[in-house]
Order: sequence, then structure tokens, then C-alpha cells
Amino acid sequence: METGQTTPKGELPGGIGDGNCYAEIPLHSPGLWGLPDSHDFLIFNLPRLLLQLAIIFLLTQSLHLVLKRIRLPRLISEILAGIILGPTMLGKIPDFTETLFPQPGEIFIDLMSKIGYIFFIFLSGVKMDPKMVLRSGSRAWTVGLLAVILPVASFASLYFGYFSLDENMHRYRKPATQSIFLIQSLIAFPVVASLLVDLKIMNSELGRLALASTLISDLFSNLGLTIFSTLRIGVSAEIPMVIFVQSFVLLVGIILLIVFTVRPLSLWIIKRTPEGRPVNSVYIVCASVTVMLAVILTDNAGLNYQYGPFILGLVIPDGPPLGSTLVEKLETVVSGMLAPLLVTYCGMKVNLVDLYDLTFLYWVWVMVFFCLTVKYASVFLPALACKVPPKDAAALAFIMSTQGVIQMSFYFNNIINQTFDGETFSMLTASVLLIAALSHFCVGSLYDHTRIYAGYQKRDIQHASSNSELRLLLCTHRFDDAVAVHKVLDASFPCKESPLSVYALHLVELAGRASPVLIDHQLGQKNVSGISRSQKIVEVFLSFEQQYLGSASTHFFTSMSLPRFMHQDICSLAFDKLASMIILPFHRKWNHQGKIILDSSNIRTINNNVLDMAPCSVGILIDRQKIKRLTSQSSQSTMYHVAVVFIGGNDDREALAYARRMSKSPEIHLTVVRFVSWDIDIRENQWDAVLDAELLKEVRLLGQHQDNIVYREERVKDGAETALIIHAMEEAFDLIMVGRRHRDDLQQLLGLNEWNDLPEFGPVGDMLAAAEINRPVSVLVVQQQIVKNK
Repeated sequence: METGQTTPKGELPGGIGDGNCYAEIPLHSPGLWGLPDSHDFLIFNLPRLLLQLAIIFLLTQSLHLVLKRIRLPRLISEILAGIILGPTMLGKIPDFTETLFPQPGEIFIDLMSKIGYIFFIFLSGVKMDPKMVLRSGSRAWTVGLLAVILPVASFASLYFGYFSLDENMHRYRKPATQSIFLIQSLIAFPVVASLLVDLKIMNSELGRLALASTLISDLFSNLGLTIFSTLRIGVSAEIPMVIFVQSFVLLVGIILLIVFTVRPLSLWIIKRTPEGRPVNSVYIVCASVTVMLAVILTDNAGLNYQYGPFILGLVIPDGPPLGSTLVEKLETVVSGMLAPLLVTYCGMKVNLVDLYDLTFLYWVWVMVFFCLTVKYASVFLPALACKVPPKDAAALAFIMSTQGVIQMSFYFNNIINQTFDGETFSMLTASVLLIAALSHFCVGSLYDHTRIYAGYQKRDIQHASSNSELRLLLCTHRFDDAVAVHKVLDASFPCKESPLSVYALHLVELAGRASPVLIDHQLGQKNVSGISRSQKIVEVFLSFEQQYLGSASTHFFTSMSLPRFMHQDICSLAFDKLASMIILPFHRKWNHQGKIILDSSNIRTINNNVLDMAPCSVGILIDRQKIKRLTSQSSQSTMYHVAVVFIGGNDDREALAYARRMSKSPEIHLTVVRFVSWDIDIRENQWDAVLDAELLKEVRLLGQHQDNIVYREERVKDGAETALIIHAMEEAFDLIMVGRRHRDDLQQLLGLNEWNDLPEFGPVGDMLAAAEINRPVSVLVVQQQIVKNK
């Protein structure tokens, strides 16, 4: 009964003689002035709970302000706050625990922490993309599966080969040993994701590999634990087989119910939500209620209560609009306040002072160290075998070996089920603290943060098979950009033998919104007037898809973001879609008379940032198609004339590889012009020379069988002669392709570096991007993917 009132002495609130017993629960305080003693308000549950929360969060935040300076995560502060408030430190003060954290009042913190953890698991499932498992490459599958199989096999052999046969160990300790091995084998996706967010490497190649590998490990380890738990019920002599069958059928039924009801409803909500708008709050409330129902179902099926919200989160589509809105609405309260409460509450149960069974505690630490070593080796060695650089393989092993709130919750469940005693729980909680701190410190030390989008493998055109699918990410700011790149797509010659997959990204400056948004136009959402400017661009690419039906596919996205963050959206989408090249629009635009009508410093900055961070090759398209041609003969030509300026190096080879793909089209006439120095360059990189010669040899051989390919060499003494020849090409070609970067000491470019207007384009690209050029020639400046393996 809620009370701030008193009941007359000897009189029961329910009536005399009704046979019922009543407990008076002091909930609300009548105020300090209505109490005989000022500290008596602590006997009332609500003010005491609020004071407990205030102390916990104040202490946690204070510790975090200090510890974050040495790169320790918030989890460490939360555990330490619990240890400080528990029997290890402040709990030793007489009457401290009985006054501030009495045993009867713990139920409120316990419930709040459990609710927070339930929603934390739900949001973790929402953030997961199960399709990533299917899209993951062999590297992620190898690391992810071996990270589960090898530890489980090692732990099982140690347990059944030693601990289960150890007669000196008390029989009540053996279930604890088994649980320790099972929990230590877990690789929790939410814990790893939190680590990557804290270290700001979520979007890096290492982060993506860690997420994909961890997702595979998490799903398979959870599946294995579920099967193991179900089978343990079936083989138990104390439990009838009929209960095992009922439990299994109920489990499968719950999963099917969640999948075949929540998934269609989620897609229906997405279709009813206009593009660029958040999901209606009513649906968020319904989703929250569904989380509670999922907990009830799985808990009554005999499973751990966390599986229900996890499965529910998995079936809800991640990303905008539904997944992102759920995270946006719930993340702050759940991850910022309620879920950390579970960690601190567990820390308050830790007692590092009163320890008695030191022999078993010694074996607990031996098991933890053994499990950590095996897990580390099970990630590090397969990663090395998959040609991950050693430093990144070491960082990946620390990432996937880390521990956090998931392991804490399993340990807490075991102490509630009395599988662990207080001493074992204290040691295991301390091990989580040490492992989490070690992982954060080591990963932060090993990983080079300047390589956030640097890749381990080739994502370019040169190293792709000539008949493989070509994936291009095309970025547009204006309708003109889409029209300009349409001709490049036509020249790319999509066909069934060599299909083309286009990802078109419309970049819109954020206005009228508090947070950026990425709109996926494939979700079938309602269109609204606010996004109508994207619709015209979408129609350009739709017409291209219809023109090459069966040979080309198009996917449309709109990114609404601040200009200083747009390069991150571009690089992240290119990374997600495994693009081979990003094509960006030039920051200048010309009108029909050849006068500049746009010169955007924002677009130039975006392009430069993409060039620095891109996970694949990059092309910047300089469009002059609007400029009227001076000769009618060239305008009437049905052939599209493409030239490649080849001086040597990675970028020139990438440009030539793309042009060679274009030359498969009978409507493309390709001319490759190689500039050779009169003098022999003894400083030339021999390996680059070999690669250049090999690629040019293939082009010459193709030219012998295809009439639309011409190869010629031009011998030049310096950059002035090179410039004269290139300027002469401007009138003869529709598109000139050139590499961005060249060696500064090349004789062919001697003197051209002294007056660069756009140094980021290199000497040749800068020459072809000059504002004074008054001819309708377009230019594609190409940079091959920057791969850093060190």
C-alpha cells in the first residue's frame, strides 16, 4: 500500500477480521518539516531511490571525467563506482549500507537495471544487420567462426579432461566452472560495438571487419548456447522428455511468431512514413510494449529473458526510418542511464576484502587467463592467415576478446541462480574490469586513427576481373551533376557479361533538422515535397536502368548533412556497398558560353576529404558538356571519343583500366597516349615500370583486334611539350581520363608543378581543369585506392 498516511492503532486498513495481511510500504515522504529527524526521509522508498541514483551517477561521471583522459571506457567508471559504494570500501563504514542501500530497497534498483538491460539488448539487435552475415567475405567468416569453434573446443577439452574429473574440487564448484567457460567463450556484438564507438573506429576497415566477424561469432555462439540449454533439459534425468519437447516447440513457436508478425508490421510502418521524416511516436510506444511482451514469452519458455528482445531487435530493419528513430528516441535513456545501472549494481555486490576459498579463486583466475589467451589466439592467428596486417590483427584480437555489460549480466544471473558464490562473482567482475581496460588501452595504442577508411584489399577497377560486376558510387549536388555522369555511365558499357551496379547519392545540405539523415529510396516510403528535388535526379538514373534493363541496377540515396560531414557519408556508403570507384562532381560549373557560373569552396573541400579518406578509387568529373561545340562535324559524330593521358603510376593504370572497360562498347573510340621522356630515367621505380609495361602491352594487343582502340607514344623533353600536346587533345576528344598523382621529378612534367591552381588535382589534372578552357571536353581525374598495410 502506498502510504504517507497512518492507520489507527489496532485497526487494519482492509477491515477487522477479513483474514488478510497488509504490509505498509513507505513510498512518499511527507517532507523534512513533517519528520521528527531530518534523515528519517531515507526510510521512504522514493526519495531514497532518487538519492541513490543521484549518488551513483555523480560518482560514475566524476570517475569517468578522470579516467577518460587515459583512454579508459565508461564501463570501468561504472564498475569502480559500484565497488566504491559496495562492501569493499564505503560499505565498511558502520550503518552506511543499512541507511543508504538497505536490503529491502535494492529491489527498485534491481528492477530499473533489468529494464534498462532489456532495452539495451533490444537496441543492440536493432543496430545489427543480419544480412551482413551473408554479405561478409571469407575473411570475416574465417575469423568469426574460428573465434567460436576453437575456444569452445579448448574449453570443453579442459573441462571434461580435468575439472570434471578432479576429485579434490567440490561438486558444487563444477557447475560454476562450466558456466565460467561458457560465458568466457561469448563474443558479444553490443560490447564490441561500444568499444568501436568509444575509440571512433566504427567506420574503419578494422571496425567493419570486427563488426562482421563479431556478428557471425555472436549469432553462432547464441545459437549454440540455446541448443546446449535445450539439450541439457532433454538429457536431464530429473526432467521428463515431454517437458523438453514442449520447451523446444515453444521456443521455435516464439521465434516464428516474432519473425512473421513483427517483420511485416515493421515494413508496413516504414511504407507509411514519409521520406526524411521520423517514425510516428505511437509506433515507438508500441515497439516498447512489444519488447516487454517478448521478455514475458521467452522467460516463460524457460530461456534467458534477454533472448526475446534480442530476436525482436534483429527482425526490425536497421537504419532509417524505423531503426534509426528507435535508437534516437531510446538510446539516451537506455544507454546513458538505465543499462549502466546494471553494471554499477553488479559492482556493489563485489567484495574484494572478505575472501576465504583462495584455492578455487586461484583456479578462477587461471581459467580466465586461459580463456583470454585462447580467444586472443583464435582471432589473431586466423586474421594473420587472412593477410590482415599484424598490428591490425593484434588490435582485432583485443577487440573481439573484450568484455562488458553482456558478460556482467550472465555473471549476475549465475549468482542469482546460486551457481556462483559471492567470492567467485567478485573475481569475475574484477576480471571484466581488467580485460575491458586492457582491450581499450591496447587497441587505442595499436590502431592508427589516420587510416579510418584505409582498406586491406583492393577495391578498384584495375584489380577486378574484366567480367565482374562494376560497382560505382555517384555523388550529385545538382541535377546537372546527374546529367553529366549519365554519359559516363553510358560509356561504361553495362552488359550481362559485365554488369554495372550504380549507387547514386544526392548530397543535400542539412537545413531545418537537428540531426543528419540518410534516406534509402528503395524502402517504398511515401514521398513528400521536401525531398522532391531528389526525385528529378532519381528519374535520370531510372531512365539509365530502363535503358540497360538486366545489365545495370541502380540504387538511390539522399544524404542530408552538414557539408563538413558529407565526406563521411560518402566514404561510409562506398564502404558498405563495396564500391570500386566513387565519382564526384567538380566544384566548378560552366554555362553555354563557357563562363563559370558556380565555384563552390564547400564542394571542393568535400572532394579533397574524400580523396584523403576513400575506401576505394575516386574519380572527379569535370563537366563541360554545356559548352557549345565550334565545329558541326564533331557534334554530329555518333562515336564517343575517349582519351587516356598515360605518364605512369597507380592512378594512370586505374584510369586506363576503366577506359579499357569502356572500349568494349562499339560506340566508344579509345585513344591511349603515352608520354615518354627523351632521356632514360634511372630513378624510375622498377616495379611501377613493369606494371605499366604489362598493362600497356595488353592495350596494344587489344588494339590489334579492335578498330576502336588506338595506342601512340609521344616523346617529350619537359612539361612544356607535354602541355602543348595535351591542349591539342582538348578539341579532339569528348572525355579525357588522367591519373591524379605522379612523381614530382618526372621529366615529362618538369616545370608544371610551379603554377598549379588546384594542387590536389596534380599537374596534368590541374591543366585540364583550368577555368580558361572553352571547349566541350569533359575530364575524369582518377585516383586509385590508397591501401595501407603497415
